[in-house]
Amino acid sequence: MTTKMPKAPLQTWTKVIWLAVLGTAACVALSLGLNYLLMFSDSLTPFARGAVTAIIVPIVVSLPLLVLLGWQQIEIRRYRYELTRSGTYDQLTGCLNGKVFTSMVDRRAARPVGPRSGAFLVVHPQHLASINLRFGLEWGDEALRLIASAVRSSVRKDDLIGRIGTSMFGVFLPSASEQDAKDIGERIRGAVGEIYFAPKGDRDVLAISVGGVVFEHELDFEDMFRFAEEGMAGAPDEAGLRLSHVNN
Repeated sequence: MTTKMPKAPLQTWTKVIWLAVLGTAACVALSLGLNYLLMFSDSLTPFARGAVTAIIVPIVVSLPLLVLLGWQQIEIRRYRYELTRSGTYDQLTGCLNGKVFTSMVDRRAARPVGPRSGAFLVVHPQHLASINLRFGLEWGDEALRLIASAVRSSVRKDDLIGRIGTSMFGVFLPSASEQDAKDIGERIRGAVGEIYFAPKGDRDVLAISVGGVVFEHELDFEDMFRFAEEGMAGAPDEAGLRLSHVNN
């Protein structure tokens, strides 16, 4: 179904027409006035008078117009960027939103060329409900922002991070080995543990639990998430992580 662009109201068109008429009238008045003044200049030849008019009038008219048009183009690009970003990224944490993250993981995992192995981590912030109750929802949001920043600082360049659910993050690690997944998970836990979080002046500890799955062949997002969540129930290793391994 095609959505039609809404028509501009009559009041808007009236303003546009008045602006065009007044602007044109001002340009005509400027040109006539300049030509009238130049008629009394004995030091200028007819060609010089025409050259002055031909140069000054376009500059006075076109320069502000071109600057305005350029500024509008910049604003339009900025609005488009913000619109694209708002539809791609979670506004609170800056991570990919759940829908985009899921789609990108499925496309990356099922790419026709290159290795299809990798790992998928789920990051659960702990005590978030307690933070919300003790300090308020705004501090719970701040805790999520800080944790998201710690996750981003701990992953590799090509890894994907998404906010899945209200208080959970997913991390897709393409071509990662089990050791890679453990190292990255440990870095995430360490980075979160170093966060300074003091809602009432006294530092409050932020903690997370990390589970994941390592796979050797193509695996869709739903299976990655399910295996990673099942891994959370297993016993943690020496780094406090819970990883399962899928030999599909």
